Amino acid sequence: MDRYERILTLHRLLKSAHYPVPLPRLMDELDCSRATLYRDIAFLRDALGAPIESAGGEHAAFRYEATEGQRFELPGLWLTSDELAALLALNELIGRSGPGVLAGALAPFKARIEHLLSDRASGKALPVERIRVIPWGERKLDQQVFRITAGAVLDRKQLRFLYRARTTNNESKRTVSPQRLTHYRDNWYLDAWDHDREALRSFAVDRIAEPHALDAGANDVAESELNELLASSYGIFAGKPKAWATIRFSAHAARWVADEHWHSQQKGAWLPDGRYELQLPYSNSRELLMDVLKYGPDAEIVAPLPLREEMKIMLQLALTGYQ
Repeated sequence: MDRYERILTLHRLLKSAHYPVPLPRLMDELDCSRATLYRDIAFLRDALGAPIESAGGEHAAFRYEATEGQRFELPGLWLTSDELAALLALNELIGRSGPGVLAGALAPFKARIEHLLSDRASGKALPVERIRVIPWGERKLDQQVFRITAGAVLDRKQLRFLYRARTTNNESKRTVSPQRLTHYRDNWYLDAWDHDREALRSFAVDRIAEPHALDAGANDVAESELNELLASSYGIFAGKPKAWATIRFSAHAARWVADEHWHSQQKGAWLPDGRYELQLPYSNSRELLMDVLKYGPDAEIVAPLPLREEMKIMLQLALTGYQ
Protein backbone atom coordinates (compact mmCIF):
# COMPACT_ATOMS: atom_id res chain seq x y z
CA MET A 1 0.00 0.00 0.00
CA ASP A 2 1.50 3.35 -1.03
CA ARG A 3 1.22 6.62 0.86
CA TYR A 4 -1.88 7.86 -1.00
CA GLU A 5 -3.79 4.75 -0.01
CA ARG A 6 -2.46 4.74 3.56
CA ILE A 7 -3.57 8.36 4.13
CA LEU A 8 -6.99 7.64 2.61
CA THR A 9 -7.42 4.44 4.65
CA LEU A 10 -6.25 6.18 7.83
CA HIS A 11 -8.74 9.00 7.25
CA ARG A 12 -11.61 6.56 6.73
CA LEU A 13 -10.73 4.57 9.84
CA LEU A 14 -10.50 7.61 12.10
CA LYS A 15 -13.60 9.27 10.65
CA SER A 16 -15.79 6.19 11.14
CA ALA A 17 -14.45 5.32 14.60
CA HIS A 18 -16.67 6.01 17.64
CA TYR A 19 -13.80 5.23 20.00
CA PRO A 20 -10.01 5.74 19.73
CA VAL A 21 -8.44 3.20 17.36
CA PRO A 22 -5.52 1.30 18.96
CA LEU A 23 -2.09 1.66 17.38
CA PRO A 24 -1.69 -2.09 16.62
CA ARG A 25 -4.97 -2.13 14.66
CA LEU A 26 -3.94 0.90 12.59
CA MET A 27 -0.57 -0.74 11.81
CA ASP A 28 -2.37 -3.91 10.78
CA GLU A 29 -4.96 -2.11 8.62
CA LEU A 30 -2.32 0.01 6.88
CA ASP A 31 0.23 -2.83 6.74
CA CYS A 32 3.06 -0.54 7.84
CA SER A 33 5.58 -0.07 10.62
CA ARG A 34 5.12 2.07 13.73
CA ALA A 35 7.47 4.74 12.38
CA THR A 36 5.60 4.92 9.05
CA LEU A 37 2.27 5.17 10.84
CA TYR A 38 3.46 8.05 13.02
CA ARG A 39 4.76 9.89 9.94
CA ASP A 40 1.38 9.45 8.22
CA ILE A 41 -0.49 10.64 11.30
CA ALA A 42 1.76 13.69 11.50
CA PHE A 43 1.17 14.47 7.80
CA LEU A 44 -2.59 14.04 8.16
CA ARG A 45 -2.65 16.30 11.25
CA ASP A 46 -0.05 18.97 10.40
CA ALA A 47 -0.22 19.23 6.60
CA LEU A 48 -3.88 18.45 6.00
CA GLY A 49 -5.32 19.89 9.22
CA ALA A 50 -7.04 16.75 10.47
CA PRO A 51 -8.43 17.13 14.05
CA ILE A 52 -6.63 14.08 15.44
CA GLU A 53 -6.77 13.27 19.14
CA SER A 54 -4.33 10.77 20.64
CA ALA A 55 -3.80 8.88 23.86
CA GLY A 56 -0.14 8.23 24.58
CA GLY A 57 1.61 5.61 26.65
CA GLU A 58 1.75 1.88 26.09
CA HIS A 59 -1.79 1.79 24.76
CA ALA A 60 -1.57 4.52 22.14
CA ALA A 61 -4.79 5.14 20.24
CA PHE A 62 -6.10 7.77 17.82
CA ARG A 63 -9.41 9.26 16.74
CA TYR A 64 -10.92 12.42 15.26
CA GLU A 65 -12.25 15.02 17.70
CA ALA A 66 -16.00 14.40 17.81
CA THR A 67 -17.33 17.74 16.51
CA GLU A 68 -14.58 18.74 14.09
CA GLY A 69 -14.14 15.20 12.83
CA GLN A 70 -17.65 15.12 11.40
CA ARG A 71 -16.93 18.20 9.29
CA PHE A 72 -13.38 17.36 8.22
CA GLU A 73 -12.74 15.94 4.74
CA LEU A 74 -9.51 15.43 2.83
CA PRO A 75 -8.80 18.32 0.45
CA GLY A 76 -8.68 17.77 -3.30
CA LEU A 77 -8.92 14.41 -5.06
CA TRP A 78 -8.02 11.51 -2.77
CA LEU A 79 -8.63 8.14 -4.33
CA THR A 80 -6.98 4.75 -4.07
CA SER A 81 -4.88 3.51 -6.97
CA ASP A 82 -7.63 1.01 -7.84
CA GLU A 83 -10.22 3.82 -7.94
CA LEU A 84 -7.97 5.99 -10.08
CA ALA A 85 -7.28 3.10 -12.43
CA ALA A 86 -11.02 2.43 -12.75
CA LEU A 87 -11.70 6.10 -13.57
CA LEU A 88 -8.97 6.16 -16.18
CA ALA A 89 -10.25 2.94 -17.75
CA LEU A 90 -13.78 4.39 -17.80
CA ASN A 91 -12.53 7.54 -19.49
CA GLU A 92 -10.79 5.45 -22.13
CA LEU A 93 -13.98 3.47 -22.70
CA ILE A 94 -15.96 6.68 -23.18
CA GLY A 95 -13.39 7.98 -25.64
CA ARG A 96 -13.37 4.76 -27.62
CA SER A 97 -17.12 4.17 -27.67
CA GLY A 98 -18.21 7.77 -28.44
CA PRO A 99 -19.66 10.23 -28.66
CA GLY A 100 -16.51 12.34 -28.54
CA VAL A 101 -18.25 15.10 -26.61
CA LEU A 102 -17.73 13.30 -23.32
CA ALA A 103 -14.14 12.40 -24.03
CA GLY A 104 -13.38 16.04 -24.81
CA ALA A 105 -15.08 17.31 -21.69
CA LEU A 106 -13.22 14.83 -19.52
CA ALA A 107 -9.80 15.43 -21.12
CA PRO A 108 -8.47 17.66 -18.27
CA PHE A 109 -9.71 15.15 -15.72
CA LYS A 110 -7.98 12.34 -17.62
CA ALA A 111 -4.70 14.26 -17.65
CA ARG A 112 -4.94 14.76 -13.89
CA ILE A 113 -5.62 11.08 -13.27
CA GLU A 114 -2.71 10.06 -15.49
CA HIS A 115 -0.44 12.42 -13.54
CA LEU A 116 -1.55 10.97 -10.22
CA LEU A 117 -1.04 7.43 -11.49
CA SER A 118 2.44 8.29 -12.72
CA ASP A 119 3.37 9.25 -9.16
CA ARG A 120 2.75 5.72 -7.99
CA ALA A 121 5.68 3.60 -6.97
CA SER A 122 5.49 1.31 -9.97
CA GLY A 123 4.99 4.08 -12.54
CA LYS A 124 3.40 1.45 -14.77
CA ALA A 125 0.92 2.63 -17.38
CA LEU A 126 -2.44 0.96 -17.70
CA PRO A 127 -2.77 -1.25 -20.81
CA VAL A 128 -6.06 0.38 -21.85
CA GLU A 129 -5.51 -0.86 -25.40
CA ARG A 130 -6.46 -4.27 -24.01
CA ILE A 131 -10.04 -3.00 -23.62
CA ARG A 132 -11.97 -3.18 -26.87
CA VAL A 133 -15.29 -1.41 -27.41
CA ILE A 134 -17.19 -1.81 -30.69
CA PRO A 135 -19.98 0.75 -31.19
CA TRP A 136 -23.09 -0.49 -32.94
CA GLY A 137 -25.74 1.70 -34.49
CA GLU A 138 -24.10 4.93 -33.33
CA ARG A 139 -25.38 7.96 -35.25
CA LYS A 140 -23.47 11.15 -36.02
CA LEU A 141 -23.88 13.68 -33.22
CA ASP A 142 -23.19 17.43 -33.34
CA GLN A 143 -20.99 18.20 -30.35
CA GLN A 144 -22.27 21.76 -29.98
CA VAL A 145 -25.88 20.55 -29.97
CA PHE A 146 -25.03 18.00 -27.31
CA ARG A 147 -23.27 20.57 -25.10
CA ILE A 148 -26.16 23.05 -25.26
CA THR A 149 -28.72 20.31 -24.62
CA ALA A 150 -26.76 18.82 -21.72
CA GLY A 151 -26.18 22.32 -20.33
CA ALA A 152 -29.91 23.05 -20.33
CA VAL A 153 -30.57 19.76 -18.52
CA LEU A 154 -28.01 20.51 -15.80
CA ASP A 155 -28.82 24.24 -15.50
CA ARG A 156 -32.56 23.45 -15.38
CA LYS A 157 -33.37 25.91 -18.17
CA GLN A 158 -36.02 25.64 -20.88
CA LEU A 159 -34.74 24.75 -24.34
CA ARG A 160 -35.95 25.75 -27.80
CA PHE A 161 -34.88 23.88 -30.94
CA LEU A 162 -35.86 22.59 -34.37
CA TYR A 163 -36.68 18.90 -34.52
CA ARG A 164 -37.00 16.65 -37.57
CA ALA A 165 -38.64 13.36 -36.63
CA ARG A 166 -37.38 10.29 -38.48
CA THR A 167 -40.84 8.76 -38.78
CA THR A 168 -42.31 11.68 -40.78
CA ASN A 169 -39.20 13.71 -41.71
CA ASN A 170 -41.26 16.81 -40.86
CA GLU A 171 -39.51 19.69 -39.09
CA SER A 172 -41.13 21.43 -36.13
CA LYS A 173 -40.12 24.03 -33.58
CA ARG A 174 -40.19 22.81 -29.98
CA THR A 175 -40.00 24.56 -26.61
CA VAL A 176 -39.37 22.08 -23.84
CA SER A 177 -38.42 21.72 -20.20
CA PRO A 178 -35.51 19.21 -20.31
CA GLN A 179 -35.81 16.46 -17.70
CA ARG A 180 -32.91 14.08 -18.34
CA LEU A 181 -30.49 12.74 -20.94
CA THR A 182 -30.56 9.02 -21.72
CA HIS A 183 -27.78 7.06 -23.43
CA TYR A 184 -29.48 4.12 -25.13
CA ARG A 185 -27.92 1.71 -27.62
CA ASP A 186 -24.97 4.01 -28.37
CA ASN A 187 -27.16 7.08 -28.95
CA TRP A 188 -28.41 10.00 -26.85
CA TYR A 189 -32.04 10.93 -26.19
CA LEU A 190 -33.58 13.90 -24.39
CA ASP A 191 -36.58 13.28 -22.14
CA ALA A 192 -38.49 16.54 -21.88
CA TRP A 193 -41.83 18.19 -21.14
CA ASP A 194 -43.11 19.58 -24.46
CA HIS A 195 -44.84 22.88 -23.67
CA ASP A 196 -46.71 23.07 -26.99
CA ARG A 197 -48.11 19.54 -26.76
CA GLU A 198 -48.37 19.59 -22.96
CA ALA A 199 -46.93 16.10 -22.69
CA LEU A 200 -43.71 14.22 -22.02
CA ARG A 201 -41.69 13.37 -25.12
CA SER A 202 -38.35 11.75 -25.97
CA PHE A 203 -36.19 13.39 -28.65
CA ALA A 204 -33.20 11.87 -30.44
CA VAL A 205 -30.43 14.40 -29.81
CA ASP A 206 -28.92 13.76 -33.25
CA ARG A 207 -32.19 15.09 -34.79
CA ILE A 208 -32.09 18.35 -32.79
CA ALA A 209 -30.93 21.50 -34.63
CA GLU A 210 -30.33 25.12 -33.59
CA PRO A 211 -30.84 24.61 -29.85
CA HIS A 212 -31.08 27.71 -27.63
CA ALA A 213 -31.21 27.65 -23.85
CA LEU A 214 -33.80 30.13 -22.58
CA ASP A 215 -33.73 32.27 -19.43
CA ALA A 216 -36.93 30.66 -18.16
CA GLY A 217 -36.47 27.87 -15.66
CA ALA A 218 -37.45 24.32 -16.60
CA ASN A 219 -40.60 22.80 -15.14
CA ASP A 220 -39.59 19.71 -13.21
CA VAL A 221 -41.53 16.47 -13.62
CA ALA A 222 -41.38 13.93 -10.81
CA GLU A 223 -39.07 11.00 -11.51
CA SER A 224 -41.89 8.57 -10.75
CA GLU A 225 -43.99 10.18 -13.51
CA LEU A 226 -41.05 10.12 -15.93
CA ASN A 227 -40.52 6.43 -15.32
CA GLU A 228 -44.21 5.64 -15.58
CA LEU A 229 -44.58 7.31 -18.97
CA LEU A 230 -41.13 6.80 -20.51
CA ALA A 231 -39.69 3.68 -18.93
CA SER A 232 -42.65 1.43 -18.15
CA SER A 233 -42.84 -0.09 -21.66
CA TYR A 234 -40.32 -1.70 -23.97
CA GLY A 235 -37.92 0.49 -25.93
CA ILE A 236 -36.80 4.11 -25.89
CA PHE A 237 -40.07 5.65 -27.16
CA ALA A 238 -42.12 3.76 -24.63
CA GLY A 239 -45.27 5.39 -23.28
CA LYS A 240 -47.69 3.64 -20.95
CA PRO A 241 -47.97 -0.11 -21.65
CA LYS A 242 -50.80 -1.14 -23.93
CA ALA A 243 -50.31 -4.89 -23.61
CA TRP A 244 -47.90 -7.64 -22.60
CA ALA A 245 -45.99 -9.51 -25.27
CA THR A 246 -45.28 -13.23 -24.92
CA ILE A 247 -42.33 -14.50 -26.98
CA ARG A 248 -41.05 -18.05 -27.12
CA PHE A 249 -37.45 -18.79 -28.08
CA SER A 250 -36.01 -22.06 -29.27
CA ALA A 251 -33.80 -24.12 -26.99
CA HIS A 252 -30.81 -22.88 -28.97
CA ALA A 253 -31.66 -19.16 -28.64
CA ALA A 254 -32.70 -19.63 -25.00
CA ARG A 255 -29.05 -19.97 -24.00
CA TRP A 256 -28.64 -16.25 -24.78
CA VAL A 257 -32.10 -14.82 -24.13
CA ALA A 258 -32.43 -16.27 -20.63
CA ASP A 259 -29.44 -14.17 -19.53
CA GLU A 260 -30.47 -10.98 -21.35
CA HIS A 261 -32.15 -7.94 -19.83
CA TRP A 262 -34.94 -6.71 -22.10
CA HIS A 263 -37.06 -4.76 -19.61
CA SER A 264 -37.14 -4.04 -15.87
CA GLN A 265 -40.52 -5.79 -15.51
CA GLN A 266 -39.83 -8.78 -17.76
CA LYS A 267 -40.88 -12.27 -16.74
CA GLY A 268 -39.09 -15.36 -17.98
CA ALA A 269 -39.72 -19.08 -17.64
CA TRP A 270 -38.16 -22.24 -19.00
CA LEU A 271 -40.55 -24.57 -20.82
CA PRO A 272 -40.41 -28.39 -20.41
CA ASP A 273 -39.01 -28.86 -23.94
CA GLY A 274 -36.05 -26.54 -23.30
CA ARG A 275 -37.54 -23.44 -24.90
CA TYR A 276 -37.68 -20.12 -23.05
CA GLU A 277 -40.76 -17.90 -22.73
CA LEU A 278 -40.30 -14.17 -22.22
CA GLN A 279 -43.06 -11.74 -21.24
CA LEU A 280 -42.74 -7.95 -21.17
CA PRO A 281 -44.92 -4.82 -21.43
CA TYR A 282 -44.89 -2.72 -24.59
CA SER A 283 -46.57 0.35 -26.04
CA ASN A 284 -44.98 0.95 -29.45
CA SER A 285 -44.50 -2.41 -31.18
CA ARG A 286 -41.96 -1.27 -33.78
CA GLU A 287 -38.78 -1.60 -31.73
CA LEU A 288 -39.91 -4.82 -30.09
CA LEU A 289 -40.68 -6.44 -33.44
CA MET A 290 -37.28 -5.46 -34.83
CA ASP A 291 -35.51 -7.00 -31.83
CA VAL A 292 -37.49 -10.24 -32.14
CA LEU A 293 -36.82 -10.40 -35.89
CA LYS A 294 -33.07 -10.68 -35.36
CA TYR A 295 -33.63 -14.15 -33.86
CA GLY A 296 -35.27 -15.33 -37.08
CA PRO A 297 -36.77 -18.83 -36.82
CA ASP A 298 -35.62 -19.12 -33.20
CA ALA A 299 -38.31 -16.70 -31.96
CA GLU A 300 -42.11 -16.80 -32.10
CA ILE A 301 -44.54 -14.16 -30.85
CA VAL A 302 -47.36 -16.03 -29.13
CA ALA A 303 -49.46 -13.17 -27.76
CA PRO A 304 -51.23 -10.87 -28.05
CA LEU A 305 -52.83 -11.78 -31.36
CA PRO A 306 -52.52 -8.27 -32.95
CA LEU A 307 -48.77 -8.28 -32.29
CA ARG A 308 -48.46 -11.80 -33.72
CA GLU A 309 -50.37 -10.74 -36.85
CA GLU A 310 -48.20 -7.64 -37.20
CA MET A 311 -45.10 -9.84 -37.16
CA LYS A 312 -46.62 -12.15 -39.80
CA ILE A 313 -47.27 -9.17 -42.08
CA MET A 314 -43.70 -7.92 -41.64
CA LEU A 315 -42.29 -11.35 -42.52
CA GLN A 316 -44.54 -11.64 -45.58
CA LEU A 317 -43.51 -8.19 -46.79
CA ALA A 318 -39.87 -9.08 -46.27
CA LEU A 319 -40.28 -12.19 -48.43
CA THR A 320 -41.65 -10.17 -51.34
CA GLY A 321 -38.22 -8.63 -51.82
CA TYR A 322 -36.75 -12.08 -52.55
CA GLN A 323 -39.35 -13.24 -55.05
